Amino acid sequence: MARNFNAAADKLGLDEGLREVLRRPDREVTVAIPVVMDNGKLEVFTGYRVQHNFSRGPCKGGIRYAPDVNLDEVRALSAWMTWKCAVVDVPFGGGKGGVICDPRKLSQGELERITRRYTSGILDILGPDRDVPAPDVNTNEQTMAWLMDTYSMHVRRTTTAVVTGKPIALGGSRGRREATGRGVMFVCREALKKLGMRPENTRVVVQGSGNVGGIGAELMHREGYKIVSISDMYGAIHNEKGLDIPAVMAHLKKNGKLAGFPGAKELTSAAALELPCEVLVPAATENQITSQNAERIQAKLIIEGANGPTTDAADKILEKKGVIVVPDILANAGGVTVSYFEWVQDRMGYFWTEEHVNTSLEQIMVKAFADVDAVANKYKCSMRIAAYILAIDRVSSVYKLRGVFA
Repeated sequence: MARNFNAAADKLGLDEGLREVLRRPDREVTVAIPVVMDNGKLEVFTGYRVQHNFSRGPCKGGIRYAPDVNLDEVRALSAWMTWKCAVVDVPFGGGKGGVICDPRKLSQGELERITRRYTSGILDILGPDRDVPAPDVNTNEQTMAWLMDTYSMHVRRTTTAVVTGKPIALGGSRGRREATGRGVMFVCREALKKLGMRPENTRVVVQGSGNVGGIGAELMHREGYKIVSISDMYGAIHNEKGLDIPAVMAHLKKNGKLAGFPGAKELTSAAALELPCEVLVPAATENQITSQNAERIQAKLIIEGANGPTTDAADKILEKKGVIVVPDILANAGGVTVSYFEWVQDRMGYFWTEEHVNTSLEQIMVKAFADVDAVANKYKCSMRIAAYILAIDRVSSVYKLRGVFA
């Protein structure tokens, strides 16, 4: 991300002082989280919340629970959120949070107590106009419900807009679960138009089968794309004639893994990335396309459903090969866009139909793709650098307009 930031800032001619402002988080909080465990013992966990930038509006970003959470990771992810929000032009800055714990070893009651004490620890910097968390790795709708309830109890009023990704009964938005995968589909469609390609003539390899990869594959299958491979944490399945994705997802739900799906060959997730296809959608984890395999990637177009699936070294190789990469901060921004819609609905107390959510998401994603493409053409650069140019320009312009309070 630092290389992309610097390349974009150079194109914009950004002065060093403003660069330094945009590199640094506006605020960081570290809290101790004492919790009485089910066995009666007291344990102390560590939690973080980093607010990278709130010049354009409240901070926005998920909270993750994992044993390897650390402050540097949370800082980087909060900056990522700033640029992602700016690319789709929603009025949020970037934030991110995390708690060092292993949810697999914790009961539901222990997770609830950790969440509530963590929320109490960062309460002073939360709020619909300050910082609006969301689910992330190992957190979900229930986690957000606990967070919202804890905040509401402290401020003595029900405040649904303090988090997004909540259950619909507590002010969640229709279409939120499918939003990231749907956004991936929209930007893929726009990129195909740019290349003069049609969905029915397009073979797609999808890495990942969760809310991004699985839902994205289902939606693309519905639009006529030929999904020739999809993977999960155990491996990938492949059929060069195309997979029946609804049947694949039903098999996954029933068996807990893709392996064993009738009529498909099994291979590793790494091998699937190198299959013949027009479109590759890495929608699993980071650093999947590297200098080690980039030369063997056969796709003409890569849509980054995951955060950071392509390394800097791989980026250079792909660019030299003429592969178009639609970067993560654009391609997977459907999730934060519908989170914004949820926040808007909570604040006005009026909730949209799923059709309205999806139509509004399409409008924003199509415009964001066109904006990034226009910047790429103007500066003769990759779409990744163009996305950073667009985002940094939007945030830095706000700083210039507001000035520096002294």
